[in-house]
Formats: sequence, C-alpha cells, structure tokens
Amino acid sequence: MLAQERYEEILRLLEKDKIVKVAQLCSIFNVSVETVRRDLEFLEKEGKLKRVYGGAVLERKLSMEPSYHTRVIGNAREKQSIGKKTAELIHDGETLIIDLGTTTLEVAKHLKDKKDLTIITNCLYIAQELVDVPGYRVILSGGQLRSEEQSTSGFMSEEFFRTFNVDKTIIGVGGITIEEGITDYHLEETRVRRIMIEKGSQVIAVADHSKFGVKALVNVCPLEDIDVLVTDDKLPKSIIEKFKKQNVNVIVAED
Repeated sequence: MLAQERYEEILRLLEKDKIVKVAQLCSIFNVSVETVRRDLEFLEKEGKLKRVYGGAVLERKLSMEPSYHTRVIGNAREKQSIGKKTAELIHDGETLIIDLGTTTLEVAKHLKDKKDLTIITNCLYIAQELVDVPGYRVILSGGQLRSEEQSTSGFMSEEFFRTFNVDKTIIGVGGITIEEGITDYHLEETRVRRIMIEKGSQVIAVADHSKFGVKALVNVCPLEDIDVLVTDDKLPKSIIEKFKKQNVNVIVAED
C-alpha cells in the first residue's frame, strides 16, 4: 500500500472511531511501528490529526471537547482498570468529592464494596450509580445542568462545594502535560473543579493514557496540586518517569 493510501485510510478510521492506535494500524497495513509513526507525524504536520501516546486523535480546536459518547467507548477497558485501582485507595467511612467524567464514573462503579461512604458530586450519572448502595450518603450539587454530561456547574455549584471538607477529591482530566498540568474544556466546570481540589485533604486525578500530551482550553491546576495520579498500563514508562521526576505519585492500573 502506498503512503498516500495509508494516509487516506488513517483519516477515514479517525472520522469513524475518533481515535486510532499504532498497534491497530500496524496490523491493518502490515507495516512496522516506525512506518506508522512516520505516517502519523506527517499527518500531524499537515494539521489532520494530533498524536497522543500510543496513537492519534482527530485534530480539534482547544475549545472542542470530544462528545460524551466518544469518551464512553474510548479506552473503556483502561478506564475500568483505573476505576478499580482508584477504588483501592478509598477506605470505609470516608467522605469523597467525585468529579464528573467517564473515568470517575468507573471509580464510582468500583466503590460498592466499601462501607459507610459519603459521596458528594456534581454528576447525575455518579449519583444514580451509588444512591442505592446501603449505608451510603449521596449528596448532589445544584446548578446549571449540562444535558449530555448530566453534570451541574455555575455559581450555585461553586457555592455548594465550598460548604464541604472531604477526605479525598477524585477529579477527571481533559488533558495533562508537565508544562500546563491538568487542563479541561468547559470553563464553568473548571471553576467548580478548582474548588473541589481545594476542599480535598488528598486529591486523586484519574486519566487514561490518551489524555497525556493533550492540552485543552482551560488550565485547571498545576501538577503540584495533585497528590496521586492514576493511569493505565498503556502509558509508556518513559512518560511515567518524567512525571515522577516532577514529584507526581503515579499509580499504574494493570489489567
């Protein structure tokens, strides 16, 4: 297959799936990892895509957030592993703030064997997931409701979260780089997220490998505001080491 034909097929797959993996392309084209990486590098220079660790995503403006559906199906196995590993960090009787997001929802799903938790959240999906667990107290913030995310934000939500002090805050990540720290797409939700971070005695960020190297529109917080970063085993060890050198406690969830 000629290079131009590979370029066209890569872009077709991206339009369909929103993300492609290096290993996937090696198998489809029967070419080496080096060849695929050169193809992705060329297409990135052309402004057609953005390389992320292990593959590439469609190039988009910094203000353009991937749809909720895209994020739900993307890296589902990895998010489940992150959710399970993060739940291991939670102890019976603790009070938690859990941020909105597809990965934080996986954390919530894995909490159900804990006892006597109090969960404070701005996400209806998370509240619905945990509200029927015996012995749990679920507190849902008010504010402006975003339909796709089923999340609340705005000044009412900000004032709500200022009311609490919690053992642990678990936040989602739109993008993460060493230079910018954690970034996200939605301004109002970012304002709420900053307050969540302030109110947690320990802050746990959850991010699958595709979020690394991504810089979104709004700065959430620098890396030093995060106590623990939980990611998956597809993130290259070289990247993990770079974050550890910044004194970030990185925990890798293995399948």
